[in-house]
Amino acid sequence: MTSAADLEATPSWDGVAWLEVRADLVGDLDIAELKAQFPGKLLYTLRSSHEGGGFSGGKERRAERLSAAAAAGFDYIDLEADRDLRGPLLGEIPPERRVLSWHGSASNAAGLRRRFDNMASVPAHLYKLISTGGPTDQALAPLLFLHQLRRRDTLAFATGEASTWTRLVAPQLGAPILYGALGEKPGAAGQMSIERLRRDYGLPFLPGVTALFGIVGDPVSHSLSPRLHNAAYRRLGLPALYLPFHAESFGDFWLEVVESEVLATLGLPLRGLSVTAPFKRVALAVAGASSPLAERIGAANTLVLNGGVWEAEATDPEGVVGPIEAAGAAIDGRCAAVLGCGGAGRSAAAALAYRGAQVSLFNRSRERGRQAGYDLGLPVFGLNEFDPARFQIIVNATALGHREEDPLPFEPRRLGTGTVVVDMVYRDGPTALVSGCRNGGFLAIDGREVLLYQARRQFEMMTGRELPAESAEDALGL
Repeated sequence: MTSAADLEATPSWDGVAWLEVRADLVGDLDIAELKAQFPGKLLYTLRSSHEGGGFSGGKERRAERLSAAAAAGFDYIDLEADRDLRGPLLGEIPPERRVLSWHGSASNAAGLRRRFDNMASVPAHLYKLISTGGPTDQALAPLLFLHQLRRRDTLAFATGEASTWTRLVAPQLGAPILYGALGEKPGAAGQMSIERLRRDYGLPFLPGVTALFGIVGDPVSHSLSPRLHNAAYRRLGLPALYLPFHAESFGDFWLEVVESEVLATLGLPLRGLSVTAPFKRVALAVAGASSPLAERIGAANTLVLNGGVWEAEATDPEGVVGPIEAAGAAIDGRCAAVLGCGGAGRSAAAALAYRGAQVSLFNRSRERGRQAGYDLGLPVFGLNEFDPARFQIIVNATALGHREEDPLPFEPRRLGTGTVVVDMVYRDGPTALVSGCRNGGFLAIDGREVLLYQARRQFEMMTGRELPAESAEDALGL
């Protein structure tokens, strides 16, 4: 908990066994009030600045506050292994109330094991070792450590946006708890909210997992794909988990997480990946085999491991034409504009052209869009040349709309009569572009509909099962 207001804003404590009070951030709160509002156990944490927290006071003041929290009745006290295991504190706090923690850089599992062996000489209820920062391969160290340790009283994961997924895998390797933020503001980098853990990953229900899937991109924190796929796994009873892989470099991720096969050694093999911006073209390049459609587009949004070979496919085209046709709108013979020449834009253009539309590509930089035009045999123009009134179908394949402060890619009031707009960007609700077009009386396809249509075949390729329509629509709020 990083804010006293978080308590009142929490609609349900279902599945929440502990409440951690980050006293270094919120101060020393009234324990009676906490107990009145929270039915579970209370953990007092005074994270020091040495370990990424907000407490920078001296040793004596630190010991006084920890001692006072224990005397006040907190069920557990977080003791930092590097600074709290000396003096009278251990005598005041019995082993069953101790959470021994360490936050720092760990390059490998062996280093974590040596540190744990030193910590374990002091009895405690829970041991917590958190690796901070570091390259992608270092994010795997806590998981390898847990796999080798095989204890139910130890938690380990890596922090940071690129390592969020390690928090979700840790319980599969014996970690007894998973930390979540009460509100949207995380207590540490990469920490998800409790609400998101429930919606996207089904917590507190944690079935055994025998295969991993996920989405890789930069960013992926906004993605609804984990919610969609994990809901389907639960509906079908599949022992799988779909993870968010934030990667600044696809090459590093591919070498260190995929080709290393470390996850397979943990008994959690990675079987398939959804690929989003900006990695769709490089995803095609790393694949051992690819479909003719993916080759023609020059990009792939799906990678599936089949017989030891990573196969690339493009299901984005179905995401564009599927909802247009389902709405009863014509494509053949219509003038269509696709804004953006990245992997999503290429897919949309190829799909519309195949259905008989007369497609023009528009890119912020006409020079950078020329390769897409050459590959697809379509004309390319600069975005400054785009006139919405000239087209009957318009696809927004730019990144505009992910953030609330983004400008509209074009003004809906400039659309011609009967124009169909497809926004490949999605949020939890309709984007500003979709709302603006619908308010003007135009047919607008929400990005969540695009996601649903492209995910159907992607899900079947990954699992061999059909995506349950009801659970998919519920998960996306459609």
